[in-house]
Amino acid sequence: MKPSATLCLLLAAPLVLAACSKSGPIDGLKTFKYTSGEHREGQIKYASLPPAGGPHNPRWQKCGVYDQPLYDQYAVHSMEHGAVWITYQPTLPAADLAKLKAAVAGRSYTLLSPYPGLSAPIMASAWNAQLALKSADDARLKTFLSTYEQGPTTPERGAACDGPYSTTETQ
Repeated sequence: MKPSATLCLLLAAPLVLAACSKSGPIDGLKTFKYTSGEHREGQIKYASLPPAGGPHNPRWQKCGVYDQPLYDQYAVHSMEHGAVWITYQPTLPAADLAKLKAAVAGRSYTLLSPYPGLSAPIMASAWNAQLALKSADDARLKTFLSTYEQGPTTPERGAACDGPYSTTETQ
């Protein structure tokens, strides 16, 4: 993993202004170009699993930690509101799951749930962004969370993430 470089510019005048920005994207980040606002009822087929945007149910998933898989179409709506959805293979070791739970603890706009059939042990998804991870110790997870939770790709930043849908696929 390459270290993240930060470039800061200071302008001196009667007033001092500072502008800082990270250079370069997160290593391994996949981006998409989904538009927002397309609501559909029922099951929705997505091009990538887990999805990182696209059409979704008019109701959104209540943000939180779940021990069962979620319906994609509700979680996608939560991502439109600024949530980061962290999914993991159901066989993920308990120690890694505990680290994922610690990573989302205290955050208002995150979903954490198992997702059968993932191509990587852990996937972090936000609207139009996705990152595959091999372990919960990967420092890119923290960077992804801080960048994309209510981040720049959020179509409806600040919209609710506290419901109304709070059930899972098996309930």
